[in-house]
Amino acid sequence: MNLLKLSYLDLKATALTTLLNLLLIAFGIGILTILMLSDRQLNDQLEANTKNIDLVVGAKGSPLQLVLSSIFYVDFPTGNIPLKDAQQLMHNPMVKLAVPLALGDNYNGYRIAGTNTSFIQLYNLTLQSGCYWKRDFEVTVGCNVAREEHLHLGSHFFGAHGLTSQSDVHKAHAYVVTGILRPQHNVTDNLVLTSVASVWRMHEHEDEHLITQSEMHDRSGNSKEITSILIQYWSPMSVAMFPRMVNQVTNLQAASPAMESARLFSLIGIGIKTLQNLAYLIMLISGISVFISLYNSLKEQRYELAILRSIGALPSTLFSLMVLKALLLTFCGSLFGLIAGHVILIWIGFHQQADQPTLDSTSFIYNEVYLVLAALGVGFLAVLIPAIQAYRTPISQTLAQLQ
Repeated sequence: MNLLKLSYLDLKATALTTLLNLLLIAFGIGILTILMLSDRQLNDQLEANTKNIDLVVGAKGSPLQLVLSSIFYVDFPTGNIPLKDAQQLMHNPMVKLAVPLALGDNYNGYRIAGTNTSFIQLYNLTLQSGCYWKRDFEVTVGCNVAREEHLHLGSHFFGAHGLTSQSDVHKAHAYVVTGILRPQHNVTDNLVLTSVASVWRMHEHEDEHLITQSEMHDRSGNSKEITSILIQYWSPMSVAMFPRMVNQVTNLQAASPAMESARLFSLIGIGIKTLQNLAYLIMLISGISVFISLYNSLKEQRYELAILRSIGALPSTLFSLMVLKALLLTFCGSLFGLIAGHVILIWIGFHQQADQPTLDSTSFIYNEVYLVLAALGVGFLAVLIPAIQAYRTPISQTLAQLQ
């Protein structure tokens, strides 16, 4: 006796009810899949982008905004800071590594970051081809930028003022691609890296018709500004002393990436938790729906079950048949939900902007297996009472009612 075939035929006989149960299960599993994959990938990207950065120093304003703009490149900077003040902090004995950042321009939505070779050391960057920038207006681009914008070694392009707008293009100087980074699986995949001097010269050229040569000379000195500094400490002792010194003694602001990231996730965690609870509620409703449908089908099929008993089927066979129906239903619903979750992530990936964290729809995590097992557990609990009743089906009494 092929129980799997019988289970399929029973489910097919009640196609509309089966479809409803499949949709409920798939919907709940799909939401949980999207949330789990997004949460895991965002946490992984958070760790990859901040693991070597102890502090961000920038202009006064929101600490969270400073971290978002200088580490994740998803917000506007809080302002600029004088280069002279920045250099004093960069040479502080408590600082092991200090990386300057000059932001403000973009290329088709990808941030152009002016920095120095310390940035390479901070993120442990490696090249796929070419070499790092050496002269002004030479750039090294992330792998995503090169792929999406079809850039190769020797390509030329113009940057635009602002973080996303393409209306104010800097046509005075063209950037030339001298290097392409290997996939780093962090924010550098979406960056255009160049020298700080390139950013300065790009903006000085716009106003050179308004200023004299002496003023131009002054602008190349202490009046220069940068956006922020990424800092790495020499020792853990600096954690308590250095940020307090920056915030209290200087006109600058120090923000901890770890603290601000935790604050950010606490803010968005409420929405994620709400969606998770909604998905669990849908799974509970689907379990109740499976129970009701199997309980009703048991009433309608009690004669068929009695006939199966009369031709030699054991009570355990009827029990297994009911359980197999529920497990087949929940497994198919879970499979559809997993596929739907990954497909939705693909759709989200196609509509993501360049400055947004990328979500990989092809990644697979072990929690998805546990999710399917949990769904099968819900299906088993839902079918337990109908299966026990099928196991106890009386042959003579049921067949007598048929007559």
